[in-house]
Amino acid sequence: MPAEPATATGTHQRPGSQSALRRRNSQRIIRALMTSGRLTQAELARQTGLSTATVSNIVKAMVDDGLILTSPTTSSGRRALSVTLNGRGAVAVGVDFGRRHVNVVLVSLDHRVLAEDGVELPLGHQAEEGIEAAAQLVRRLLAETGVDAGSLLGLGAGIPGPIDHRTGRVIHGAILPEWVGIDLLGRLRQAFGIPVFIDNDANLGALAQVSWGPYQNVQNLVFLKLGSGIGAGLILNGAPFYGNIGVTGEIGHATVADHGLICRCGNRGCLETVASTSTMIDLLSRGRSEPVSTEDIVRIALDGDPAALRVIDDAGLAVGRALANVCNLVNPEVIVLGGSLTGLDAILLDPVRRGLLRHAVPAVGESTELAMSGLSNRAEALGAATLVLQQAELPSL
Repeated sequence: MPAEPATATGTHQRPGSQSALRRRNSQRIIRALMTSGRLTQAELARQTGLSTATVSNIVKAMVDDGLILTSPTTSSGRRALSVTLNGRGAVAVGVDFGRRHVNVVLVSLDHRVLAEDGVELPLGHQAEEGIEAAAQLVRRLLAETGVDAGSLLGLGAGIPGPIDHRTGRVIHGAILPEWVGIDLLGRLRQAFGIPVFIDNDANLGALAQVSWGPYQNVQNLVFLKLGSGIGAGLILNGAPFYGNIGVTGEIGHATVADHGLICRCGNRGCLETVASTSTMIDLLSRGRSEPVSTEDIVRIALDGDPAALRVIDDAGLAVGRALANVCNLVNPEVIVLGGSLTGLDAILLDPVRRGLLRHAVPAVGESTELAMSGLSNRAEALGAATLVLQQAELPSL
């Protein structure tokens, strides 16, 4: 079973007592460590808003209780104490459902990836097929790692499409139209029997960048997932941005060609009709005996294929133009590109940067860092696991 709730109401302490206050402060420290993995005491103080003395005292007590582990380190050239959670067997599951795949990761409280794997799925698969494939992967990874199912804190799942946070349902516009309208939360809870948290895959990709990537201190970040669909996840003022009902970052449906092709959303000339991997595959498969795959696109572009380089350059310029509008609106510190084309590196980054600089306010474009995700195709699953670490019931104190 998941860990018992670590809430003050789960004890018989008076809400205003010193013991209750210490418990709440301890929970704040655990939550920060569950989100970030490893922090110094000074970083814990900044993230929790507690004084350094309070953090130091609580850390000492939690070390004695076996909840956390400490080790000497350096921070800004000074000696410091690094703090991590003692895993204690609690595990979060992250699942990334894609148009043609499902990927699963098992993650410990101290931010270690215990196991990961994925399988391909047929195009147009039904929700039940994807959920069953994920369940089989989870069962196999648990068996291989020796992790007991009772240690699971919860499951996070990423879906390539907009999710109405009021209902937890996938709405029209998803890359997986077969999943639109189903009670995804209910089906996943029924299949796994543990707490479930769902989100759009681009949102989870952004969350992974500030939780697992090199951007843990970045307050304003845009993650762009470039695949069969194109979506963006936003971290604004240090937190994921969801807007009114949770449907944000639909940059793939920004108009970039007024007289372009009709998009699956019903509009004309959307970014997806110009720059998605599906469009690239269609263009590069013409005149070939067999259709190319996304892996082929990366391979032939790296080999210098002129048609592939032209298609990628056109797509990158369009992506950069769309990102310029985002930058002019929210002025992020960093834009991270993810998806199945990350292996292209500068071949894709360079035209995106040109498009960004051409259409953004100069001061904004020049001050925005543009980078390729170092998390490869595991970003969305890692972000899904982070969702569990952020929202699941805390370990007992």
